[in-house]
Amino acid sequence: MFLTKDNLRLGLVLGLIGPFFGLVIVYLLKFNALSFRDFLNYFMNDNKVITNVGTFSLLANALLFAIYVHFNKTQTFKGIFIITLFYGVGILLLKLFN
Repeated sequence: MFLTKDNLRLGLVLGLIGPFFGLVIVYLLKFNALSFRDFLNYFMNDNKVITNVGTFSLLANALLFAIYVHFNKTQTFKGIFIITLFYGVGILLLKLFN
């Protein structure tokens, strides 16, 4: 099981896929009237949506981070944290240049 491993590479992988699952959940709950492609286009081009959807997508990583902190898996939560920072900077840059 994932919770028994303490591995930086695992944390990096989880950190990469967590926001994607968060994005899919936001899409299914709030934007399912649009196609996924239209939703992504809307997400990438509207500053308000970038902030809201980006924040909720990163909550998936916050949840993963909290779980691995609780189980004291230091290397794994470091990987999740590193990728979360990259996603956060990416969202800020997307807002800045949009």
